[in-house]
Amino acid sequence: MTMGETITEKVGVVNLSLEGSLRLSAMTGFAVAFWVGHALPGFVAAAIIGAAIAAIIAATSIRLKLNQIAVGFVLTLLAADLASFLGDSFVGERGPRVPPLPIPVLSDIPFVGKVLFDHDLVVYGSFLAIGLTWWLFYRTRPGLNLQGVGERPEGAFARGIKVNTLRFWYTVLGGAMVGIAGAAYSLDIKLGWRETLTLNLGWIGLAIVIFGGWHPLRVAFGAYLFGALQVLAFQLQDVFPGLAQVLPIAPFPLMILALLFVYSSWFRQIGDRFPRLRNLFGSEAPAAMGTVFERE
Repeated sequence: MTMGETITEKVGVVNLSLEGSLRLSAMTGFAVAFWVGHALPGFVAAAIIGAAIAAIIAATSIRLKLNQIAVGFVLTLLAADLASFLGDSFVGERGPRVPPLPIPVLSDIPFVGKVLFDHDLVVYGSFLAIGLTWWLFYRTRPGLNLQGVGERPEGAFARGIKVNTLRFWYTVLGGAMVGIAGAAYSLDIKLGWRETLTLNLGWIGLAIVIFGGWHPLRVAFGAYLFGALQVLAFQLQDVFPGLAQVLPIAPFPLMILALLFVYSSWFRQIGDRFPRLRNLFGSEAPAAMGTVFERE
């Protein structure tokens, strides 16, 4: 989910529909997998739902010049209500799940094996998505074009790049990744469907992208940090009830403190003198994010 939103925002589009898109794709993925009896069609259907919602945001921004934030918020409400209405008959049903796929030999390595090599295809796919997103951004010409469109669309257009076409398709790609994340919740992480399955996770995903400074590796770190605190809170809830209530919300003040640190004037001054330090701790939002590019 966070990698998909990172791609979308890097190219200059804000997909604020994450909360609703995640919920509707989770419901659709479970429903299709339940009907067919296999998880794979559920993931495909969920990806289509996520891509379709993202395409609406991109198309209304590019063609109709509508505000991306407003459209995304409306789609969040619409998709969430559709998921609740259409998924009511699937509440409590048991559907297929993604089978575990431990990697022989590697999964037996102490500690590291359990952390990295004792999962299923969805988890391995998330590792691959992080690596491919980083590689796309910083090691390929299409990645440079993508970032150019998000930073200076006028300059990208002058170099012959089709700005709005690129924005549309990368937004659709990001939306499809969000849809796959939704199906992962109902078919792998928390099996089954219920209205609160992905409650607030979309908003958390948006916050994590900001926390990570729109850099794939730092965004991934923010997502793993949030997940680790959730697991830790669950493990400690019987021993330290008060602490268990605090840990799940810890990423939010950490995100705020990190943003204050990264965007402070003195950090900017240090970053001007030591660019590597600035790149390590954070980066600014794409300059053209949320704007509409019009060819003159």
